[in-house]
Amino acid sequence: MTRPFQLQGAFTALVTPFTADGEAVDFDAFDASVRRQVEGGIHGLVPCGTTGESPTLTDDEHFEVVRHTVSVAAGRVPVLAGAGSNSTKKAVRLAQRALEAGADAVMIVMPYYNKPTQDGLLAHVTKVAGEVGGAPVVLYNVPGRTVVDLSLDTIGRALDACSNIVAVKDASGNVLRCMGAMKRFGERLTVMCGDDALTLPMMVCGARGVISVTSNVYPGKVAEVCTLAREGRWDQARAAHLKLLPVHDSMFLETSPGPSKAALAHKGLMKLSLRLPLVPPSKATCDAVAATLSRFEEAR
Repeated sequence: MTRPFQLQGAFTALVTPFTADGEAVDFDAFDASVRRQVEGGIHGLVPCGTTGESPTLTDDEHFEVVRHTVSVAAGRVPVLAGAGSNSTKKAVRLAQRALEAGADAVMIVMPYYNKPTQDGLLAHVTKVAGEVGGAPVVLYNVPGRTVVDLSLDTIGRALDACSNIVAVKDASGNVLRCMGAMKRFGERLTVMCGDDALTLPMMVCGARGVISVTSNVYPGKVAEVCTLAREGRWDQARAAHLKLLPVHDSMFLETSPGPSKAALAHKGLMKLSLRLPLVPPSKATCDAVAATLSRFEEAR
């Protein structure tokens, strides 16, 4: 039996603040960010996803980031911990430790760089799902970063093999994929949008919400769109979503999470520090992000 876990609404793919030299996690800034998220009305939190620069976190840092998230959230919202790797053995270890740290569920990105076949993807996700004691597992399909695309056929085989695989974060950019999943799997599978700009179109097609980058900056505004959509207040949801669209676009002017960290640094909430091989965004991007935030806030 899987543990109770509700995946709907707006979940923030949390950025990980670092010290100025990038050598350590800035837990003061991180804890303040989690508090701001919960108090801002977010529906759930996703530490240690790829937005959190998980490939550059040590195993101990990964554990501590999840533990801090759980501690500060204090049960007010669910915690879905990223636990992916292109090493299946490491993904298992990260998932197990994330659950030991108190996460409610784990999310596993498809293995990047290795380019496994669909059979390899199936073996990877079912191995991880089988080693976490029945805890809920969310699959993360983001072919633009991993160069592999988890097919609906493979998702179906994974669902048949592991009852604790409960959802997919779809960042394929293809709304047709969402519709296909809804038609094929129905209530067996929760679909969460993985692209901020597609949140409303995917929710119209049956997605239950978004795992968002933009909500690092505006948790309440992103949560509002999802709440309005789930309540069937589509005109208001559309208006709120379209207001956010320039902000969504600005979060991807360069490789994420650079622009979102630039936005948070502009607001004085953390240092603009990333870990190599990522570097801070250019001045032009930082200026464009700041200008977009100003226009958005002036229009509210």
